Amino acid sequence: MQENALAFSANALMLSIDALALSADALALSVDALALSVDALALPNLIRYKLMKCCT
Repeated sequence: MQENALAFSANALMLSIDALALSADALALSVDALALSVDALALPNLIRYKLMKCCT
């Protein structure tokens, strides 16, 4: 019975580590998405700057 409890707690620990890794991945993905949206916001200004620079 004690061995089952030990195995169960080891499995629970592994699951919580997996959940932590998944949440870290989700955080990294949301940071990437934020960076992409900032890039997308800056893109029109960059294009405008390049056009003004080459055409004036």
